[in-house]
Amino acid sequence: MRMPTPLPKPAPRALSRLAVVLALGALLAGCSSLLGGGGGDRDRSTIYAPDPRVEADPAWPRADWQLTLSPPTAARMIDSFRIAVRPTPSELQVYRGASWAKTPTDMLHDTVLRTLEDSGHIPAVARQGAGITADYKLVIDLRRFEADYNGNTLPAATIEANVKLIHNIDQTVVGSRTFVAAQPASSTEVAQVVDAFSVALQSVSSEMAGWILELGNAHEVTHDRPVAPARR
Repeated sequence: MRMPTPLPKPAPRALSRLAVVLALGALLAGCSSLLGGGGGDRDRSTIYAPDPRVEADPAWPRADWQLTLSPPTAARMIDSFRIAVRPTPSELQVYRGASWAKTPTDMLHDTVLRTLEDSGHIPAVARQGAGITADYKLVIDLRRFEADYNGNTLPAATIEANVKLIHNIDQTVVGSRTFVAAQPASSTEVAQVVDAFSVALQSVSSEMAGWILELGNAHEVTHDRPVAPARR
């Protein structure tokens, strides 16, 4: 019986070449995992954090009731950290290398809440679950939060939201309204588009605050509750 001929041992130079190939393969695999899933893009992304401040309108009425804000709802594509842009009516994209610090629902929620808190026109307003006994609840459905070209050469920061004021005692809808703001950007640069979003947030939040106070007071009158007298 013939014994199998042993395979020749690799030469030292061949072993060295093989080690180099394996090392390069491991290095490339590592780079691939870093780039996969957008990790590299996130590392280079600019994060934008609009911080709009809304001054109270002296014409807003003063309330003697309390309000809570439910967390706004929105479609997943709308409520994203990516900044959405609509180049054509049927196309929705995102800006590359740019993201929000907070989701659009959080930005709208925080701005409306702070506007009412800082206005001094309502005794108490808080997030739902904060522990206050509120007379009314605000429900927001965010429909659009995007830079929309709409056939123009410059995009407009567009925010659309439907708002419902609900009476907590009997859970009736006191009123419902859809608010829309479209603030043109000064250029196509992302930073200027973000500035336009800040202005749009101010506009929408201001309109919402005035509407909420007026609607709540009108409902209080119809339910035979006295409205707080205007302060001088």
